[in-house]
Amino acid sequence: MTTPESRLADLGITLPEPMAAVANYVPFVITGNQLFVSGQVSAGPNGRVIGRLGENMSLEEGQAAARLCALNLIAQCKAAVSDLSRIQRVVKLGGFVNAHPDFVEIPQVINGCSDLMVDVFGDAGRHARSAVSSPVLPLGVAVEVDGVFEIG
Repeated sequence: MTTPESRLADLGITLPEPMAAVANYVPFVITGNQLFVSGQVSAGPNGRVIGRLGENMSLEEGQAAARLCALNLIAQCKAAVSDLSRIQRVVKLGGFVNAHPDFVEIPQVINGCSDLMVDVFGDAGRHARSAVSSPVLPLGVAVEVDGVFEIG
């Protein structure tokens, strides 16, 4: 059986250290069989990805930023449950894109996150989703995504 960890390895992905909260909240909460992960921003080993889609960032750069959010979400999941095989389902993702008012490819940006969830969790990675634009996001980041996961 293929596990999420083995899929990550097959993809050549090493998860980052889970990001610490930057204000008065916790990175995740488990209640019952649900794991709620706070919004994870587009930040990677080279720092935060800052920019505004349709202004100084391309769609492809936005998708890469959303993929970083996915990596950070998965890192928080691993911190919460230790074994990613405990993730039974990616239930819902909420995607926020720092975008110019004329930029309308918001769903395509968030696909950068959604696609990685399916790559890592298989069919259990298919999820409900929202994707909205915002005139600004915390810390000036390009993308932020939060998530709800079913755990076993």
